[in-house]
Amino acid sequence: MPARTASDTEPPPPASVPDDDPTPDTTPDIDTDPDITPDTAPRTRESRGADARALTQVLFKEFAGLEPGTPEHARVRAALIEANLPLVRYAAARFRSRNEPMEDVIQVGTIGLINAIDRFDPDRGVQFPTFAMPTVVGEIKRYFRDNVRTVHVPRRLHELWVQVNGATEDLTVLHGRSPTTAEIAERLKIGEDEVLACIEAGRSYHATSLEAAQEGDGLPGLLDRLGYEDPALAGVEHRDLVRHLLVQLPEREQRILLLRYYSNLTQSQISAELGVSQMHVSRLLSRSFARLRSANRIDA
Repeated sequence: MPARTASDTEPPPPASVPDDDPTPDTTPDIDTDPDITPDTAPRTRESRGADARALTQVLFKEFAGLEPGTPEHARVRAALIEANLPLVRYAAARFRSRNEPMEDVIQVGTIGLINAIDRFDPDRGVQFPTFAMPTVVGEIKRYFRDNVRTVHVPRRLHELWVQVNGATEDLTVLHGRSPTTAEIAERLKIGEDEVLACIEAGRSYHATSLEAAQEGDGLPGLLDRLGYEDPALAGVEHRDLVRHLLVQLPEREQRILLLRYYSNLTQSQISAELGVSQMHVSRLLSRSFARLRSANRIDA
């Protein structure tokens, strides 16, 4: 009989955990450890989920017979929320790539959970997680659609942007390069203008600072490239005020002011134009100025 080696007596190595399992089973072996009993063994994720579902069913049976607004109704409702918060965290984890604080996403998902609890009917024969998940995810998506974007875009354009984004990824994998606008438009059977509009809509999640330098071209920020302030802007209000005051003068005095300050005629030329003396023109100008000053509420 051949001699037995140490490798013959050692137990086989444990099976390797698959790479795609983020939570490997570290539960101790109850059969081989005499100090651990089924009552003291740590619970696995599956057992905790089963316990949460069982507790949810019990709570909903009690919840259905309670009067809304009573302390007992509020207590059972709070217990249902607490028992199903892992469902909200699971749904919120799908939106980690949105660069939003996870605490905010979980709070929004909790609102959807509360709405699902208030609408759930156990008599329909549907498990609560199955019923609640679309409501929780829908509430989170609505939050990103209506609150996160710095510039709001039409819903149709937002939904089309999702399709453009997916087609861009597929064509990038297919061709090994970024697709052109024409290729995306042909893939989705839409116009190139719509594709460009969707790309612009996709940039509305984050606004760019006016002081940020332009990427790639090395140009200064937009704030440094804005036009200068037009000095004539200060005269806009003055011209509007003068127009308002001029209409209050008699027609002849309006004409004299126009000839003097818009046509640049002298008092002698105005007197010849109107057939009156230069002294009379001077008196009319002085009287017009007095009327304009008295009607000017700003100076008053």
